[in-house]
Parts: sequence; C-alpha cells; structure tokens
Amino acid sequence: MNSPARVVCLMGPTASGKSAVALELATRFPMEIVNVDSASVYRGMDIGTAKPDAALRARIPHHLMDCVDPTDPYSAARFREEALEVMARIAQRGRIPLLAGGTMLYFKTLLEGMDPLPAADPELRAAIDREAQQYGWPAMHARLAQVDPVTAGRLDRGDSQRIQRALEVFRLTGRALSQHHGSGGRNPLPAKVLALGLVPSDRSQLHERITQRFDAMLAAGLEDELRNLRTRYALHPDLPSMRAVGYRQMWQYLEGVYDGKVMRERGIIASRQLAKRQLTWLRSWPGLEVMDCLGTGVAIAARQIVAGFLERSGD
Repeated sequence: MNSPARVVCLMGPTASGKSAVALELATRFPMEIVNVDSASVYRGMDIGTAKPDAALRARIPHHLMDCVDPTDPYSAARFREEALEVMARIAQRGRIPLLAGGTMLYFKTLLEGMDPLPAADPELRAAIDREAQQYGWPAMHARLAQVDPVTAGRLDRGDSQRIQRALEVFRLTGRALSQHHGSGGRNPLPAKVLALGLVPSDRSQLHERITQRFDAMLAAGLEDELRNLRTRYALHPDLPSMRAVGYRQMWQYLEGVYDGKVMRERGIIASRQLAKRQLTWLRSWPGLEVMDCLGTGVAIAARQIVAGFLERSGD
C-alpha cells in the first residue's frame, strides 16, 4: 500500500486534552483518528485509558483501538506495521490520518522507522522478570546502567517494560540497545508531517488535571473494570497491559498490597511521572508546533495551524 501524502500528529502528556482537540480537528477537516496510545490497543481497558464511547467512535472513525486482548503482546514494531496499513487505507478514501496519543515511542517509530533488533525471547524475558521479582526494577535499572548507560539514562528506574527490553537486547546480542540505534535499516515515513504538541504553561495546573482525571476514572468504575478483566482473562501483573498506569496500582489494591487511599495516591503520582516522561520527549521533538494545553483557545489554535499546513502541503 502507498503511504499517505500528509499526516497530522497530535501529541501531549496525559490529561492535556488530546482527545478533545483531536475530535475538533476530525470534525472540521477530512480526517480519521489513529490511536497512538499503548494501553488503548487492549480490549476491555476502557475506563483507565479514557477511550471515547461507542457512539462517538461510530460518528468519527478511530483506528487501532481494541486490537488485542490484554494477555497478548503488542510492540512498537507491530504498531508501526498496523498503523501504516491503516493510514494507507485512510489516504485511499481521500482523507488524512490524524495520529493522536501520548506514546511517544510509537510516534518516533512510525515517523523515523526502526533499527533492526532481535525478536523477543520469551524464556529470557521470563528470566529477567524473575530477577526483577527478587531484586526489584531499580536494581535492574542499575544493571542496565553498567552495560548501556545511554539507554539507562533516559529510562525511569520503574520503567519495567523498557528496562526489560534493553537488558534482553544486550543479553541476546552482546551490544547495548543504544548501539543498535542508527545502525541502518530504517525506513522513515515518506509523508509531509505536521507535529502538534500540547504542552502546559503551568505544570501545577496539569497536575491538578491529572488528579481530577484519575478521580474520575475511579468514580466511573476502574475497580470493577479490572475485576471483570481478571475474570475474563488469565492476567498477571507482569503483562504489559497490567503495567499501564492506573491498572498497575489498582491491581496492587485488589491484591491487598495497599488500601484505597494509597492506591489513589500512587496512581496520581504514577500519572504525573508519566506526564513528565512525555514532556521530556516533546522538549526535544524536531519541528514541533507547541500549543499551551491550558489555554482556552487551544482547539482554535490547532485548527488554524492545521488549516495552514493543509493549504501549504496541498497538491
């Protein structure tokens, strides 16, 4: 399939209002939304990922949501493959892909391509998980720092999924993950790309939004959602789906590790840490059109920027 000629990317930290701006753009322009959130790909994980409801998704097409069961693996490589197919079909319909979400690695992989890396090794991953259970992920992060200080330097000590992958690559190849980057084989997206970034002018106000968002998820039934998922699927806490912010803390609550008050506090803290990592990515994103997500006219500003891009990039 051919790649689309034009692509709009809408990025931002959690609780920055990406969904509302994406809906505004998809309503105003001939666009279809492509999900770029690593947790929204899982079926049944609706409340904790703030997915749009069925009525809205019927009115405005959303792609790459509910792709796999929460027991299944999903990677940046798979996202890129499926996103390219979806975007090509959108372009064939004479429409423009609007990629919206907060998983910055997925954006980077889609736009820049991927360096060739070894496939996942289930046995080695299980061994790394056993080590982490014994010593903790901060200790595994320290081990990663000894063999790959570049990768360790950009990962949070609790980012278990990426620490695991970096250690896996090193143990499989004898080379640091950072050494594989730029080694050739990438296939950048051949399209004109507009990158919009929703960035808060006041971090404390974003933190307040995060608190309100997490409380809203609790009120909407996040606990019952996870209970139902645990009944329907053979889940365990080391699955990537169950490491997602909110679900990880609720799992610990259901297991009796801590009470509801602590669960809420840890969920909010984890959400703030996620936002911090997302903003770190955005600060170094090349050519990013930055908008204040706290401003009252952010949707209007986004429309104006997109209109200009479409006019300039038209055939």
